[in-house]
Amino acid sequence: MLNGTVERIAKHTFLYSYVISQPFAVYVDAYPVLQNKILLEAEEIKFGDHGESVKVLQQKLNKLSYYDDEIDGDLGLLTEHALKKFQNDHNIEITGQGDQETIYALIQVELKEHLKKLDHLSESIYPGLHSEDVKIVQESLQFFGYYEGKIDGIYGPLTKKALEKAEEEHDMDLVNEVTAESLSTLYETEQQEVEEEINNSSSKKESENVQKVEVKGSNHKNVIQLAQSLIGTPYVWGGTSRNGFDCSGFLQYIFKEQNIEIPRTVNDIWNFGSHVDAPSVGDLVFFETYKPGPSHAGIYIGNGKFIHAGTSNGVTTDELNSSYWQQRYLGAKRVH
Repeated sequence: MLNGTVERIAKHTFLYSYVISQPFAVYVDAYPVLQNKILLEAEEIKFGDHGESVKVLQQKLNKLSYYDDEIDGDLGLLTEHALKKFQNDHNIEITGQGDQETIYALIQVELKEHLKKLDHLSESIYPGLHSEDVKIVQESLQFFGYYEGKIDGIYGPLTKKALEKAEEEHDMDLVNEVTAESLSTLYETEQQEVEEEINNSSSKKESENVQKVEVKGSNHKNVIQLAQSLIGTPYVWGGTSRNGFDCSGFLQYIFKEQNIEIPRTVNDIWNFGSHVDAPSVGDLVFFETYKPGPSHAGIYIGNGKFIHAGTSNGVTTDELNSSYWQQRYLGAKRVH
């Protein structure tokens, strides 16, 4: 039986009816999307802790060849040693604990391993096809909890059902055209949703205080100079420092350097700012990407360009009138 926390997490997934009836050992290896949410709910896993979140941590470390002992759900010396090795390899403070930075890095590394597989996807797939490409597609769908069958490389009813579910949830054309590009987009949208969950969780603790902050005004020149100095910083889920940013963490960092506190999530920042008809330098520009409403944002730097932390290239500049961003543009807000 699942505990209350894991049950709440599982209810958000396509496989809830299956997972709720299975022991932990059955689903922990099969559905990384559940693993990620369990770890993110845990927030911090310390030496001596035990339970499902520790099992997930051990499972991920095992897949990445850092841990080869029994997956027993107890964070003892061997698990601590594995965490220290992982932290050392990824330039994280070596604590031997499953803190948020380490958890984000584990999820990011695993995601990149899955994305590498898409490089080998050589053709579009179609019903009835039996190939290695179909296996790659099934593994991608399973990664996010849409596919619950055997990874057999056969495009049958289960594969179609999983594609239809993913298509329905993300308003994408997957059933008729499954390509490396469309699957990469699926990974990106799912990644952004997890990021939003992270941000929403942290913003609950500070949103009331943020709304009461007296905004003193920003120096647009300083904002742009600081933002441009961070170009090339990698994208990191939940990132709020020069080691890596997510899109709202980037904005929060920039304005905090100007002694201005803004909310943590894109949606809250949208509600926090003042509407402007057209953006001026230093204003925030918002986009609707993976779900209805504001889900991505950047800083307008003039000449039709904005700077933001994107999942593909980290902190970078883009054109507002590009084909991708223009059709997703929602409007601009000003932080005074």
